[in-house]
Amino acid sequence: MTGASAVLAHGVGGRQDLPITLPQLVVAAALTLVVTFLALGLLWREPRLDRDATGGRPVPEPLARLVDAPAFRWALRGLGLVAAGWFCLGLLVGPDTPDNPTAGALYVLLWVGLVPVSLLLGPVWRAVNPLRTVHLLAALVARRDPERGIRELPAGLGLWPAAVALFGFVWLELVAPDRATLPVITAWLAGYAVVMLTGAALFGAGWFDRADPFEVYSALVGHLAPVGRAADGLLVWRNPLDGNAGLRPHPGLVAVVIVLLGSTMFDSLSNAPAWLRFTQENGLPPVVTGSAGLTLVIAAVAAAYLAATGAATRIGRAGPGDARGLPGELAHSIVPIAVGYLVAHYYSLLILEGQRTVALLSDPLDTGANWLGTAGWEPHTGLVTPSGVATLQITVIILGHLLGTLLAHDRALYLFPRARAVAGQLPLLALMLAYTVAGLLLLYAG
Repeated sequence: MTGASAVLAHGVGGRQDLPITLPQLVVAAALTLVVTFLALGLLWREPRLDRDATGGRPVPEPLARLVDAPAFRWALRGLGLVAAGWFCLGLLVGPDTPDNPTAGALYVLLWVGLVPVSLLLGPVWRAVNPLRTVHLLAALVARRDPERGIRELPAGLGLWPAAVALFGFVWLELVAPDRATLPVITAWLAGYAVVMLTGAALFGAGWFDRADPFEVYSALVGHLAPVGRAADGLLVWRNPLDGNAGLRPHPGLVAVVIVLLGSTMFDSLSNAPAWLRFTQENGLPPVVTGSAGLTLVIAAVAAAYLAATGAATRIGRAGPGDARGLPGELAHSIVPIAVGYLVAHYYSLLILEGQRTVALLSDPLDTGANWLGTAGWEPHTGLVTPSGVATLQITVIILGHLLGTLLAHDRALYLFPRARAVAGQLPLLALMLAYTVAGLLLLYAG
């Protein structure tokens, strides 16, 4: 498989590659969650995770000085600008052919590659974001504080702009017609750049923290990184679960994690033979069917989450209670689930098409050049065997749900009276079981 079609194909595993039958897998995964829930209820009776980001072991001082040095930060900004310039070379000057690396760079190296890099190093896109650097340079030239804009950011805005922008990107990736062609990619990126830079001019650099889909995406995943910042700004080694527990509620946070999880589920659904037949036979344009399907899957994921958290509030607080705050308090427990689906679904795409894209980046104008010395690379397939991918998919999906269950349990011990904390989690356990079963069935629907 080559060209744009390869960029849009995800995964090589299938039912025939599973070490056990699909029904056995679903039952085993469900039992694993139930046993874990029971064990947590018996053995984990006090909150243990550091939700206030006060712990962690300081990284060695030389490394901390290097990371915080202005020269290092400017080097990262420069790297981001150079990478963006190289990307734009293929986007704006290169031919619109299958050998143009633009689609692979956007959909594979950036969107998928941000997951493992952020898992290891934290919110890396904030450090290299070329649009943030452009805004910073413009502010320096104008002798203005980049953190200050013409207006103050609305207090209740939260992450809602990022949720909308994320939906726009996953729609581009999964639904938009001709989404691997240069005109479509150029139009979307031009709109993205205008919105980000205009917002930064109006509200200051904090706009990127609230609105840039790639920054927010990287930051969410980065909460699971083994390195992070303590509350006082100190760079520390930490338990990744502590880092994730430190993700506090913000307006729009629930929407962001639901869009990430729901869009990945829809991507699995869109590759299922039944969905493909429905798309071809219903008489509607594929973009209409795809848009409706993406919206409905995300809405279903959101409805299940809100129903479960509402029920948890009523049970855990032994009364009607106010369920408005609980979805935000528990949103952090969905992050490892979303990451598990992302890794499971896109692992083979990153390994295979990522290597191909790096090779193509050596010749963005398709002239036969080899500017980066990678043009002769041939993808190595040793890490992408069908049985190996199927095993990895099972592992990361179940692990993501186990971590989500653990995070929800620890947070429930903070939020509910101890006598009702375990009972209050029963709706959340049902939610985890539903997500697990649906995810496995969708992933192996083919």
